[in-house]
Amino acid sequence: MPVVNIQITREGSGPNRNAATEAEKAALIAGVSQVLLDVLNKPLESTFVVIEEVEMANWGRGGLPTLEYRRLKVDTDT
Repeated sequence: MPVVNIQITREGSGPNRNAATEAEKAALIAGVSQVLLDVLNKPLESTFVVIEEVEMANWGRGGLPTLEYRRLKVDTDT
């Protein structure tokens, strides 16, 4: 029985959103489950998918909190 853990930042995918929508989460669950079926022949009903939304303050990259990393990247890209 496969168990897949997906971590995403709690920031949403569009304006005025602070989290992924239920439809987006359902699409992630369906898509990952289908990949395991297609690649490893794991039945959909035996695949578990857990989505964890991580607060932005608890997410980092390049030794920095994500928001600071993104601000610095934007500054260097312009």
